[in-house]
Amino acid sequence: MKLEELQDVLYEVDRGLAWVTINRPERFNAFRGRTIDELIFCFKTAWADKAVGVIALTGSGDRAFCAGGDQKQRMETGDYGPTETGLFEVEAFHRLIRDVPKPVIAAVNGAAIGGGHVLHVLCDLTIAADHARFGQAGPRVGSFDAGFGSAYLARIIGDKRAREVWFLCRQYDAATMERWGLVNRVVPMADLKSEVRKWADEMLEMSPTALTVLKHSFNADSDAIAGIGAISFDSLNLFVDTPEAKEGVAAWNEKRKPDFSRFR
Repeated sequence: MKLEELQDVLYEVDRGLAWVTINRPERFNAFRGRTIDELIFCFKTAWADKAVGVIALTGSGDRAFCAGGDQKQRMETGDYGPTETGLFEVEAFHRLIRDVPKPVIAAVNGAAIGGGHVLHVLCDLTIAADHARFGQAGPRVGSFDAGFGSAYLARIIGDKRAREVWFLCRQYDAATMERWGLVNRVVPMADLKSEVRKWADEMLEMSPTALTVLKHSFNADSDAIAGIGAISFDSLNLFVDTPEAKEGVAAWNEKRKPDFSRFR
């Protein structure tokens, strides 16, 4: 893959800050298999570039940061579409956000829902526009993330609140997420990029080796979640082909409430 071949993601480097932008606004920046491939490519490109000291992950437009996995694609093909390797490598991308030896800022420009919510949780810092919305959708659409998306979330906001987020699938405003400790700063949408730039510039003045060691030291305490996550994705691969999971996808695409009662 080359930068000029990108279809779903935009990549730009500006004075030490690499902007990685999910560019599927017509799908609320939901990701398909190719999107994940391109995100992995861009993060590895930023990793290898000595001119890059900080990475910002965001979405196109002002409606969505990322709405998670593309459920329309899932309804149409039964999966998230073709990939370079034949594998849907979202789990590898989760690890990459943590492993890349540079701070990663989530610039949440709108809805961060489902798998998109997991992405911002995994980033080192989160700066959100004041209209941003946060929440999970997995149990509503026949899916789940029982790895970093839940266990690591509980490390940040506490077990009771994490269970609320997952069990009820409500949406929360940016001010609430800042109060709960999941967002570092809330600013008007017009100031989002400049605020990210400000935080990046402060970190670019720091020792890059010190930041790398600190990041991986912070991660070490929760790295065991990766093992739980692997089991979770194994289970998910089996679950998505069941009638129960398919009911969730069908209901979402048909814009109705799912009926899971027969699966209890």
